[in-house]
Amino acid sequence: MDFVNKLTGGNKQEDVTEQTGQSQQEGSAGSGGFIDKLNTAAGGGKESEKNEDAVDKGVDYVQQNVFGQGDQTNESALEQAKDEQISDFIRDKYKDATGKDVPIKDKS
Repeated sequence: MDFVNKLTGGNKQEDVTEQTGQSQQEGSAGSGGFIDKLNTAAGGGKESEKNEDAVDKGVDYVQQNVFGQGDQTNESALEQAKDEQISDFIRDKYKDATGKDVPIKDKS
């Protein structure tokens, strides 16, 4: 039946959906470079991941391997800010429990 629809042009909705999906993919690929630049300027991206301390990397490890949240090597600036809050919370609770600072210096 699909052959008949294609031959007669009877399945116009499917054709429109295919064309729309293709143009949406092309549009998002074109804007990806701009969005990546904005993310990097805001403090996100792969370069910012290199500047994380060991506690932040530990938070990323737990998110990726325990909670299954996917690859943590190219996070947005918002995601990195959230991770920094989590690591600051961990540092605070460690100090409350031991009376000492975490021996790993916090990179800001």
